[in-house]
Amino acid sequence: MAAPKVAVVGAGVIGLSTALCIAETCPSCSVTVLSDQFSPNTTSDVAAGILIPHTYPGTPIHVQKQWFKETFTYLFAISNSAEASEAGIHLVSGWQVFRNTPKEELPFWSDVVLGFRPMSEAELQKFPQHQFGQAFTTLKCDCPPYLLWLEKRLKASGVQMYTRKVADLWELHSEYNIVVNCTGIGAHQLVGDEKLFPVRGQVLKVHAPWVKNFIRDGDGLTYIYPGIHRVTLGGTRQKENWSLFPDPGTTKDIFDRCCSLEPSLRGAQDIKVKVGLRPSRHWVRLQREVLSQGGVKLLVVHNYGHGAGGFSVHMGTAKEAARLVGECIAALQGTSSRAKL
Repeated sequence: MAAPKVAVVGAGVIGLSTALCIAETCPSCSVTVLSDQFSPNTTSDVAAGILIPHTYPGTPIHVQKQWFKETFTYLFAISNSAEASEAGIHLVSGWQVFRNTPKEELPFWSDVVLGFRPMSEAELQKFPQHQFGQAFTTLKCDCPPYLLWLEKRLKASGVQMYTRKVADLWELHSEYNIVVNCTGIGAHQLVGDEKLFPVRGQVLKVHAPWVKNFIRDGDGLTYIYPGIHRVTLGGTRQKENWSLFPDPGTTKDIFDRCCSLEPSLRGAQDIKVKVGLRPSRHWVRLQREVLSQGGVKLLVVHNYGHGAGGFSVHMGTAKEAARLVGECIAALQGTSSRAKL
């Protein structure tokens, strides 16, 4: 059969990394990325991009750990290369602090990040409201540069990218053999996924170059993540809130909460407010599906619903999606060889 044509719908971090994995693992494919929005206008552009996993209640822990490990290994290699600055990836050390000792003192990912350990008494003195903490080094992605770096890699691999609004996956059946759905919150409307819901995130991007360490409250709501050029302050987790407009009261609340963890932030300059809708489900939808109309079939692979944890697992889930695309190609080739007989 002719080279299989694969369309990846969506150009956030999940779509771009999935397209790259498909292009690298299935070199006989022709891969195209279709999206109505590219960077800097994707949800991923708003993300803090720090590798601290979010837990999916409906996904086995060993699977989540594998996704995180594959992503960490991939980004760690980039952070140790000459491309680190262009890709916006760097190591960052810091603290996760708790008002009360958590039930789980060793999270499932503690042996993937670097140097994970309980905080010392001396370190905890910096956080008088908190009585327990963990110190470790992880990776931070500055999202807009990372997305542009992925786009550059895709172009070098021969992947085409087009701005196009896809209203129904079936509209692609005459042009492509396989469609990969990486539309994030867009899947709510595109495939009518009622299990998918927005969790609104509002963050501040500030100029505070003296802040070098990340600080994260154990509840995950308040965090300070230094990037290469700006520090991300957060945040919110507002379920079922579809508003993309910044809320001034929320901005003040985030700023005050972060200043209580790091008082020097009162001197932060040039505060920009960003809002994104995290595509949340109880588990990532990572599966094959066959759509059919009138005897005509379209093979689909879904990879969406990463919620707040997309950056932490994006390369792990991209590799799994690429493997499912490989299965689809094998199925197509099997059908094609049977047709010749």
